Amino acid sequence: MKIIDIRVIVSCPGRNFVFVKIITDQPGLYGVGDATLNGRELAVAEALDKHIAPLLIGCDPDKIEDTWQYLFRGTYWRGGPVLMTALSGIDMALWDIKGKRAGMPLYSLLGGKCREKILIYRHVFGRDFAEVEDRARQQMEERKIKAIRVQVALPECLMPYGTRPINDKEKEIWDEAHRNQLPVETVWEPTPYLRTIPQLFDHLRNKLGEEVELLHDVHERLSPIEAIQLARTLEPYRLFFLEDPIPPEHKENFRLIRSHCSIPLAMGELFHTKWECLTLIEEQLIDFIRCDLAHVGGITEARKIAVLAESHYVKTAWHGPPDISPIAHAANIHVDLAIPNFGIQEWTDHKEMVHEVCPGGPTVKEGYASISEKSGLGCDINEKAAKKYPYKRNYLPITRRKDGSVHDW
Repeated sequence: MKIIDIRVIVSCPGRNFVFVKIITDQPGLYGVGDATLNGRELAVAEALDKHIAPLLIGCDPDKIEDTWQYLFRGTYWRGGPVLMTALSGIDMALWDIKGKRAGMPLYSLLGGKCREKILIYRHVFGRDFAEVEDRARQQMEERKIKAIRVQVALPECLMPYGTRPINDKEKEIWDEAHRNQLPVETVWEPTPYLRTIPQLFDHLRNKLGEEVELLHDVHERLSPIEAIQLARTLEPYRLFFLEDPIPPEHKENFRLIRSHCSIPLAMGELFHTKWECLTLIEEQLIDFIRCDLAHVGGITEARKIAVLAESHYVKTAWHGPPDISPIAHAANIHVDLAIPNFGIQEWTDHKEMVHEVCPGGPTVKEGYASISEKSGLGCDINEKAAKKYPYKRNYLPITRRKDGSVHDW
């Protein structure tokens, strides 16, 4: 069996995605993968089309580990978000082929099910505490969601992470940026943030009770001391975890945070290899590892990270944003089903047009995700539908402090 073609498909059914389709010389046998890097999609597509695909024509798609090492080490300039996202798309597609060839869902090839369904958490944001409460209650009552990540608008700030425009001024800024296909520029300050978030959790615990699991994403915006201040004030509200409290460049500072608080910590969506996870896992400085399977090297690397984490009582909470397709969400769920140290899965719904381009994938019922029994990943790519939605340049937001300096979004 040989690879005879690799197609790189860029489509924008509401947002941009980069798909990989690996076609073999066996009639009807192909695999699909997700190689989406939000805001830099064309860089990945070009790397795949011009540099990686020519290397793999004529290769055996069954040799997944060898292909992974060949692409990772063969560049010499290894790693980085563009190349690791490209490698992730290839890796997912090869695992999809292996599952289809075996006639088994992918989780079966990974060792079989450790559980029947996957606990998810969803996102809720609001203009004020009352709106966050109402939207969280709606998720709990209507969709039976059992874990919710909450974010809220902040005084003195402009569209901070996790929120949307809340007034005419913000909507005008948002619309103009999208018309010009440039980044939305937001404003954030640590003082109102550190003051507001504990008040939000105090409100929610009083109103929603103790049964619902609550989470919060700092999004790498704090210094270590600021992170400690936030974590200690949040301890009484029993968070499921506090996510990404400091930038990924400062992993060693988790020692300081861990020594000053008992709140569960999660980190990793900006990591690209297992080596970036090592210190946090080996020293048990985090409780949940949050790598993105579409950016960390795919299923192959995620399995290795999960094994490392299991040995140190660290659970998984793979990244599951809307800017990865149902293919990557399916990869998440297949790995979740097969590993003993699964913790929770981030979940976001896609619009109908996304499912038109990418049929199949996981489904959610009463707070849990599950996958079909189809062989491989259980997803496909409708190339005809993908052509209906051409690429549109788009960027992630850029955040500045009130003094005009650039800050982490």
